[in-house]
Amino acid sequence: MNIQGFYTGREFDADTFFGAHPYEGGTHFAVWAPSARDVKVITSGLSDGSWAEWQMHRSYSGCWEADAAGVTRGTCYQYRVCGADGSVVDHCDPYGTAMTLRPDGRSIVWGAPTCQWTDSAWMTKRSKNFDAPLNIYEAQAGSWRCKEDGTPYTYSELAKQLPAYLKENGYTHLELMPLSEYPFDGSWGYQTTGFFAPTSRYGTPDELCTLIDACHAADIGVIFDFVPVHFAVDEYGLKHFDGTALYEYPAAAVGESEWGSCNFMHSRGEIRCFLQSAADYWLRTFHADGLRMDAVSRLIYWQGDPARGVNGSTLEFLKNMNQGLQQRYPTAMLIAEDSTNFEKVTAPVEHGGLGFDYKWDLGWMNDTLDYFKKTPEERKSNLGKLTFSMMYFWREHYILPFSHDENVHGKATILQKMYGEYEDKFPQGRALYLYMAIHPGKMLDFMGNEFGQLREYDESREQDWLLLDYPIHEAFANYRRTLNELYRKYDAFWSGEYNPDHFLWLDCDHPELDACAILRKGQEATVFAAFNFGDTELKDYELTLPGKGKITPLLNSDWNCFGGRTARPKALRSKTTTGSVKLTLAPYSAQLYRFEPAVEKETKATPHNSRLTA
Repeated sequence: MNIQGFYTGREFDADTFFGAHPYEGGTHFAVWAPSARDVKVITSGLSDGSWAEWQMHRSYSGCWEADAAGVTRGTCYQYRVCGADGSVVDHCDPYGTAMTLRPDGRSIVWGAPTCQWTDSAWMTKRSKNFDAPLNIYEAQAGSWRCKEDGTPYTYSELAKQLPAYLKENGYTHLELMPLSEYPFDGSWGYQTTGFFAPTSRYGTPDELCTLIDACHAADIGVIFDFVPVHFAVDEYGLKHFDGTALYEYPAAAVGESEWGSCNFMHSRGEIRCFLQSAADYWLRTFHADGLRMDAVSRLIYWQGDPARGVNGSTLEFLKNMNQGLQQRYPTAMLIAEDSTNFEKVTAPVEHGGLGFDYKWDLGWMNDTLDYFKKTPEERKSNLGKLTFSMMYFWREHYILPFSHDENVHGKATILQKMYGEYEDKFPQGRALYLYMAIHPGKMLDFMGNEFGQLREYDESREQDWLLLDYPIHEAFANYRRTLNELYRKYDAFWSGEYNPDHFLWLDCDHPELDACAILRKGQEATVFAAFNFGDTELKDYELTLPGKGKITPLLNSDWNCFGGRTARPKALRSKTTTGSVKLTLAPYSAQLYRFEPAVEKETKATPHNSRLTA
């Protein structure tokens, strides 16, 4: 690390200097606390059960260092900081790479993980998936599945189950809710104390490497949730680290977030380096395939409110960080969770953008779910909620998210949101997910939605896997698995999806029918889907195709193997059309077809006869 670069906000490897770095015979400690009167390292958990105190000395401006002989990997430690205000507080290491289990707030000397990676082939071939399938399964590591006694699986134990499950069910990537160490389970990791430390709830940093390596072996990418906006207020964390507002704003009006946490002061170069280095650390050390950055709207506008104006210092921090990460990890994805209309979020920084690769389309999510909550009669006057997204879609690279946020806090799970009683929700859910797949944009869905979870997310217990013992839920899971397989197989779902020439409304002009139809064109295949979102059968629903050709049914959400009432044919037979097709759609259903345009035969030219033209 270049120390001058640290003060001016240019470095991405501050963790190579700060933190605890074990060497043969001891550990070197370094911490940034410019206003502290004194700093000591307090170690505990030594081989003889004792604790020790190590005096730190000032080195560079604002930095404190110490060498601790005999302190080795696995030793617990804290910094005892005598602050500018005279307070004496034991803090965890801001750059610590491992921490003790909550409610203990100590750091652990660890150093770099010693995992033997076997993913070189994956790392060589991975990409940002712009013209490849990207179907993300969002999960919380401790509540996906649990052991019989209710305790969570370790990273190593998840490595034996989760990658295989994702591959079997047709997902391409796993997105893990924040794993940076955090004290309060109910924050789900979004209020962090250890920005470089994987939570010890599920094991060691080395075990986390094992999970990621196993995912890569199964051709599953791994995306980490990253929180660059705010941090937990626990006394042992970053708050008033040196007796002053060091990491946070000094004024409560902008220093406190809506979640009761502290907002980072991104105008300081040292804070920028801290966060840039943390982002770099997860990509570098754990071979992460992407970062989903939380609450980006708070980095664009003051406290996320456009009425307060753009926050210039945070915006510059964001651009610098994204540009640096893009240069260092050109095949890793940077994803913005952003609800604003700010322009060019997914454009490169050098072209006036913010430097993200993808942005969550929260507008699409809200409009779509609001539509499906409505009665069939109300839907007739609200089809615009489904068509509006295509008015703006080409501005950014979007991901369509049904995330954890839509499965908590009284909002109901995705399937539970569907209008009507229990049995009516499943056919609507099947139609919803085909609509999601045929709509341009990558996909993200929260754990449990794949089998129709009806209970809202609760971090203290696993998903309701017992639902798979009920035929209606098992059939729904079978449908989702089949749809995911088709999504991966046919490039029309994901090739050129950000090109308007690859999308066509076959019908969006008959809202009185509760119906619509979409065609998608890839480099190798063309598919179209027709939807009946009403509660009555739709007969002779006529669609005009872009020319003559052959259509082959690929999927009917009303097939009985998926819980519907229509017998699935033994063979999926193609038929030739003259440019239009009439379909019969069951209530709350959708049908998917492949369309193969007819090849026009070349007309043979009349041979030239000089005698006729003489």
